[in-house]
Amino acid sequence: MLTNSAVHDLIKSRVSLAPMAGITDYVLRSLIRENAPSALLTTEMISSEFLTQTKGGDIIMRGDNHSPVSYQLSGHKPQMIANCAKYLEQYADMIDINMGCPVNKVVKGTDGCALMRNIELAQEIVKTVKANISRPLSVKFRLGYTFDELNFVEFGQKMQEAGADFITIHGRTRSQMYGGKADWKKIAELKRNVDIPVFANGDVVSIETAVQCLEESEADGVAVGRGALGDITLIGRIEKYLNQGIYTPPPTLEEKVIALKEHLYREVELRGEKVGVKFMRKFYPYYLNGFQGASRLRGEIVLIESVKEVIKTIENAMKTAV
Repeated sequence: MLTNSAVHDLIKSRVSLAPMAGITDYVLRSLIRENAPSALLTTEMISSEFLTQTKGGDIIMRGDNHSPVSYQLSGHKPQMIANCAKYLEQYADMIDINMGCPVNKVVKGTDGCALMRNIELAQEIVKTVKANISRPLSVKFRLGYTFDELNFVEFGQKMQEAGADFITIHGRTRSQMYGGKADWKKIAELKRNVDIPVFANGDVVSIETAVQCLEESEADGVAVGRGALGDITLIGRIEKYLNQGIYTPPPTLEEKVIALKEHLYREVELRGEKVGVKFMRKFYPYYLNGFQGASRLRGEIVLIESVKEVIKTIENAMKTAV
């Protein structure tokens, strides 16, 4: 039987890395951990169908220093998800069930946020997984599928009843995708109606927004997603401020470029040069912005397939960046 302290030990930093498909891989989690000693890391979404067929491969890799780390599963077949969760216990400190992904190909398969329209199945998934694992179990979801289906309070209560130990809620509906503004105040309605810890997610992009989010949501902590892209120090800076009251300024352009190069080198080491360089292209807009010539630079390096040439092009551009 899990105790509340077992869950609270994993979330004591009050900040987590939110799961992002194709983003929060082994390398990014490692970089975040080096800047955030105690934050809860979360893997990218792992399909239970995929994991059943492959046993995971690179997607389930973890470093010795990754704890506390949560492994997120998606799917709609209770026993399959439970089997996968049991398999992942050898790596995970917590298992998380994705019930919030808004992407078409996910919800069309009745996974992700589609489960918010099928509370009975969502409960069955949580109950079945809970019965098969000894790790804490969390659920991540949204305010609802549409603005006409804002069932997040009932959904959160049902997840708690089914056995969830922890909740992360994104302050948008599925229909909003990632547009508009996250409604942190609505998250407070959920927090007042459940007894388990709640983390608020959506639009936390700085220390200031983290503090504002906590005030408005009344949540126990914040989950940082896209705000951490291009700034591997953000989660650590939020952690330090919330727990020690120490404010650390955002990284300079020079520091972001250093982080980008390290990120690139590690992805290439993990995936090989051809795949690693291509994989990193999605990160360039986040690392390289806010200076004259940034757009042109990004347009150049997405066409380059050599690590050496990418680095050379970036360093040459930095000589004249303003």
